[in-house]
Amino acid sequence: MADITDIKSIMYTEKTLELQEEGVIVVQTTPRMTKNGLKEVFREFFGITPVRVNSMRVNGKVKRFRGVAGKRPDMKKFYVKLPEDAKIESLAV
Repeated sequence: MADITDIKSIMYTEKTLELQEEGVIVVQTTPRMTKNGLKEVFREFFGITPVRVNSMRVNGKVKRFRGVAGKRPDMKKFYVKLPEDAKIESLAV
């Protein structure tokens, strides 16, 4: 079962801010989160039923720092389309 702790952050970039004007929120989560789990979290904690949810899995990049190889963590990005009238107050920029 998905939990609100699986949501890492809401992404705020130029592209995502343009999408927010159209009612789409981009959410960064842990890799184990599913579409149905994310819908359930939005219903429980925000009181909003998403119209559509699209997902994208992002593998962590391998980076070097001072000659030591490391890996960024894997994540999932979800594009959540909200209903026309829905607003989430805590996400206002």
